[in-house]
Amino acid sequence: MGGDMLEVFLNEARDLLEQLEAALLDLETRPNDRELINTTFRALHTLKGSGGMFGPPAMAAFAHELENAFEKVRQDKAPVTPALVSLLLQSADQIRKLLFESDGDHSAESRRLADALLAEVADGAAAPVAAASGAAQPAMQAAVAETLQRFRIRMSLERSALAFGTNPLALIDELRDLGTLSVVADTSGVPVLEELVPTDLHMAWDMELATSRGRSAIDDVFIFVDGPDAVRIEELAAEAAPAPVAAPAPVAAAPVAAAPVASAPVAAPAAPAPKSEAPVAAKAPAKAEAPGEGKAAAAEANVRVSASRLDMLLDQVGELVIAQARLSALARNRHDPVLTTVAEEIERLSSDLRDSAMGMRMVPIETLFGRYRRVVRDISSDLGKDIDLQFSGEETELDKTVLDRLGDPMVHIIRNSCDHGIESAERREAAGKPKRGLLRLSARQAGTEVVITIEDDGAGLNRARILEKAQAAGVVPEGVTPPDREIDELIFHPGLSTAAAVSNLSGRGVGMDVVRRTITELHGTIEIDTRPGEGTRFMLRLPLTLAIIDGLQVAIGDAQCILPLTSVEECVELAAVETRASGGRNFVDIRGTLVPLLWMNEVFGTAERGAIVVVTESEAGKLGVVVDQVVGQHQTVIKPLSPLHAKTPGLVGATILGDGAVALILDVNPLARFVGQPRADRIAA
Repeated sequence: MGGDMLEVFLNEARDLLEQLEAALLDLETRPNDRELINTTFRALHTLKGSGGMFGPPAMAAFAHELENAFEKVRQDKAPVTPALVSLLLQSADQIRKLLFESDGDHSAESRRLADALLAEVADGAAAPVAAASGAAQPAMQAAVAETLQRFRIRMSLERSALAFGTNPLALIDELRDLGTLSVVADTSGVPVLEELVPTDLHMAWDMELATSRGRSAIDDVFIFVDGPDAVRIEELAAEAAPAPVAAPAPVAAAPVAAAPVASAPVAAPAAPAPKSEAPVAAKAPAKAEAPGEGKAAAAEANVRVSASRLDMLLDQVGELVIAQARLSALARNRHDPVLTTVAEEIERLSSDLRDSAMGMRMVPIETLFGRYRRVVRDISSDLGKDIDLQFSGEETELDKTVLDRLGDPMVHIIRNSCDHGIESAERREAAGKPKRGLLRLSARQAGTEVVITIEDDGAGLNRARILEKAQAAGVVPEGVTPPDREIDELIFHPGLSTAAAVSNLSGRGVGMDVVRRTITELHGTIEIDTRPGEGTRFMLRLPLTLAIIDGLQVAIGDAQCILPLTSVEECVELAAVETRASGGRNFVDIRGTLVPLLWMNEVFGTAERGAIVVVTESEAGKLGVVVDQVVGQHQTVIKPLSPLHAKTPGLVGATILGDGAVALILDVNPLARFVGQPRADRIAA
């Protein structure tokens, strides 16, 4: 098997496992949700099918046993219990090991989980019948006389089916598992020996199947079969089952109809497709579409591209934007109408290309938040605490590279919030709190930053214990009591932990220092706000370090600077508005709202005060940035600063202007701290 196909299979398997985990976590709170049951079954079925063609045999066999066990749930022969969900989540972890950890023997753990699952569904198999009330007895008695459905199936696969991994005998075996199957091989297409190609498929099969599982189960068998006429399914007259069946018949109101896969080896639909009476492989023609048209659209819906290629594309687009800016400047200087027209057209095209390239890298943060549902569930189970997890701002988008690196730091913070922050049910009740703890994850965009907040309603940081541990470790001298804010920051000191004992969750003092180091490497900051008895909030601020943004170019003395356009509200002349002074601070009256002024000449150390107020929106509210001149809008390619300047407050990066000059990109949130200072630290020479 080629490396590309293996990589596609592994990527699709990761997606399927994430989908399976999310469905199981939802199923734990909504055990009777038929759609979630179908989604879980399809994920298991697809993992089994794709694993049989591309994955390790042990993984395919294990997934097959999981599917068989969960089939009883889908047929309403066993209930969804917390124990079953826990076993299935452990099984999903086991599939990951079988796929991505080739070293070691995992067969014993696979056998243990498979046996435990079979025992769990067997123990609960009688529950629906035993719990039936007297009013429900007529329905149960009607279910005893189950009816078998009969189907005539013609399987005529494409000649290239064998070369692409399809095993027709395995498909026949799966049909045989559904009921009573008769098979007649059609060998009329087999050529003479001299013309026979061993890798081509020349046979077809005519089959009749009597099953109680319904049409949807047959559709699942042929989920990977391509070709408009590869499979034809005809429903025949039903017949009574020869023996009564005690369990209720499968729920026909919510069938599972799997869509065919065009080219990718693994496919997992996001929602159950409606039941169709057309053959599985001929669904597109049944809707009066051209053969394969529906599959082509599905195949084009998502294309996997490596992150390195996206980085290269964005770098090239950035250079194109810089070149376009030089062309526009040249057109303005030469006053050539033809050149100006071409420059404007290229500017429009480069702007569209920039937006498209940026959109490819941006990912909703819900893909990150979704991972922590399982983390919080497992931690709360280990600690014996009931913890609710709430999300907000999941639609906020973040660069995928940054998103991927945030995974581990946020896990450390969440673990600490659950372990150290949120109290036990008894302590919470004694403190007048609800027994269930609450953990909130939120995200929002603020100017050039994405702000991610992790907040719990626990006891807050124990400053006395933190200080005691810090003094015992020699981090803080004996007898010295730092301010509260500095004590809070001590939790990021390497090797410092307040845990009473080492456990699998905490105690060794590693984790929070890694959090700070990772956030710093991303040119972000982390802030702590704790309230004794009420909870703790961690706020991660992540600036844009490699992006293309719309900016407002301004002049401050001889320096050219860029303000992100997303934070700019309006520009007014200083002479045209009323200014006031209070407590050493200057304000400007903007339609009845007093806006504090930041004199950029003091920040940059220039002699003359500016004449234009750029009204911006910062974390602290509105801020009037006073500059000498507003040059105009500018497409800004953010270039990282040197290590010498990277930690300068108020600077996000730099960019190259059309004339080749360097302009500094300003961030209004750190700049707001300079307001009212008699002499702000300079951010530029």
